[in-house]
Amino acid sequence: MFLTLGTDLSGVGAPASDFGFLLHKNPERPQAIDVTGGSAHVFYPEATAERCTAAVLLEIDPIGLVRAGRGKAAEGFTLGQYVNDRPYAASSLLAVALGKLFRTAMNGRCDARPELAARAIPLNVHVPALPCNGGTELAERLFGPLGWAVDARPVPLDPEVPAWGDSRYVDLRLSGVLRLADALKHLYVMLPVLDDAKHYWVGSDEVDKLVRAGEGWLAAHPDKDLISRRYLAHRRYLADAALERLAEADGIALPDESSEEDGVAFAAEPTVSLAVERRTTVAGVLRELGARRIADLGCGEGALVGELLKDPMIGELIATDVSARALISAKRRLHYDDLPDRQRERLSFLQSSVTYADERLAGLDAVVLMEVVEHVDPPRLPALADSVFRAARPAAVVMTTPNSEYNIRFPTLPAGNYRHPDHRFEWTREEFRTWSTQTADRYGYQVDFRPVGSDDPEVGPPTQLALFRREEAN
Repeated sequence: MFLTLGTDLSGVGAPASDFGFLLHKNPERPQAIDVTGGSAHVFYPEATAERCTAAVLLEIDPIGLVRAGRGKAAEGFTLGQYVNDRPYAASSLLAVALGKLFRTAMNGRCDARPELAARAIPLNVHVPALPCNGGTELAERLFGPLGWAVDARPVPLDPEVPAWGDSRYVDLRLSGVLRLADALKHLYVMLPVLDDAKHYWVGSDEVDKLVRAGEGWLAAHPDKDLISRRYLAHRRYLADAALERLAEADGIALPDESSEEDGVAFAAEPTVSLAVERRTTVAGVLRELGARRIADLGCGEGALVGELLKDPMIGELIATDVSARALISAKRRLHYDDLPDRQRERLSFLQSSVTYADERLAGLDAVVLMEVVEHVDPPRLPALADSVFRAARPAAVVMTTPNSEYNIRFPTLPAGNYRHPDHRFEWTREEFRTWSTQTADRYGYQVDFRPVGSDDPEVGPPTQLALFRREEAN
């Protein structure tokens, strides 16, 4: 498989041969590295003061790929592991090779030409054979919003037999004025997305890769849902986590933002992400309470835990979830193994169900149920209340849940549907107040209510929060 990346730097007052500095690859010396199932080569077909082009040639040995455990094909027959398009067509194999060959350039570093690395420069990319599940139109949809001029042409099955029609491959040419680091990140993400396949197992660590490569552009892309879903092998829980982290990193939520908690489009103008605002509000309530020993029940991938770790006044933080996979993802997201010893000592992870009493959670300053209760079947709600308010009996409980009245403000949410397919119910403001008040009375707590997000005068806020305080603790 083959890819070229070229430039003409005359418009920025530099010789085109400086491109070699940006790529950290000397035009006078071809280089090669070993990759899974083969080797990747970099050489320069042209390197003059006027024009410089770097070529990446990826040689894949199908037998070596199978022996490495990466060659199982989806064709449904054994020979398909050995006879396929991997040696010839751009795919995730090429994306991985680009990441290894140009890691420093992808990070935007060039000590020899730092001012050039920071500038947008004219670039041309050519990928002669790119598997494209969606055709030329999808290639234009994905690269066009990023500032590329896209020339995607279908590759015929056989040029000598036009009646056979086009293959699933396109001949892709891109041109634009972009930072080299951004261009490499676009290719790193989009090559496997267009192919809609990866040659290796996709787990939670792939979320970190997508967030790093997509920071600054993916959260604002009109097809970010499709990109995230395909890059993460259609594992929705991973795609949701990636989109939430990207929105948080960029500090905004565009109108079509979606996540596991709010899988619908916002009607308002771009604003602070509701997921971020929710975590910020909950963290503020915990600071107001002066809570020092806190448990996040149903922590998911640890978004709130990461926010609370920033507060040095919190002495003990317990992250619990019924899903062992979620706890593993939370540890990875928080880089738990790399935390300083003092931070690790403050944080612990427990597999526990919110509907069963757990003595390890007894007597804390505060327990948080953030976007958890709506995932519990209604007949199990009394068990949830008993395990939290009687068995654990913390000094305070902070609970948030969607306000179903606000759902009419989401233009893409069909009437009567919940915000997420795993929601068992969604309460109106009155229903939430009734359940919370009855629960507080039954277990000896006082409760007050607060909005999270913009408080619409007609339908209320998108998220509603209840703060329970144990009466004898006041």
